Amino acid sequence: MENDSRRRFIKATAILSGAALVGCKVGAAVASAETNPAVITEPLTFKQDPLPYDFAALEPYIDKQTMEIHFGKHHAAYITNLNKAMVEQKITEGSVETLLGNISKYTMATRNNAGGHWNHTMFWKWMKPNGKDTYAGKIAEAINGQFGSLDKFKEQFTDSAMKRFGSGWTWLIQKDGKLEIVSTPNQDNPLMDIAEVKGKPILGLDVWEHAYYLKYQNLRKDYINNWYNIVNWDAVNAMI
Repeated sequence: MENDSRRRFIKATAILSGAALVGCKVGAAVASAETNPAVITEPLTFKQDPLPYDFAALEPYIDKQTMEIHFGKHHAAYITNLNKAMVEQKITEGSVETLLGNISKYTMATRNNAGGHWNHTMFWKWMKPNGKDTYAGKIAEAINGQFGSLDKFKEQFTDSAMKRFGSGWTWLIQKDGKLEIVSTPNQDNPLMDIAEVKGKPILGLDVWEHAYYLKYQNLRKDYINNWYNIVNWDAVNAMI
């Protein structure tokens, strides 16, 4: 009985000592975090915002199946791969915009997937059913003043999109108080520090084949011309 009591006493003492040691470590970690927040900095985790309309809402200009694949497969994959790259490289930039502004510091995988995430997040917002009816306000004044008319703007924007060889994007950007049409390859955009022409994108068109091939096959120009019917000019106005 005496030996059993002694064993129980030793075991209880060990447990209490271990708990006290863990408590000290936790307390030290909390104190360290309070005085030096950098010790608990972790890579950001990016998430996909819900689509602001139904998958079929942009028909007949963009079909439901294309939207389901584009949003649910392509965009989702960019986010998954971006989060993986953030962890692998221990990247802790404050936002995806900050990350893009310093993209030359990181790998091509980070560049492609950060661009793919930002570009698509904005692309969904730049479209809406009957979007053409929202052409008004500051953007209408700016486009009419600089390009002469919406039709003349479309001519230049379409030309840029058609000349983008392979995969990429065409953008309307603000730069030095003026509007400019530019194009970038792959998932690059004008926010990146490696962009040939830097500026603030206020409208962008995805001309990767996955954005239109199910409906339009190789007829990129038909896709572009129909896309103007669903441009959300309200969203563009909100950015300028």
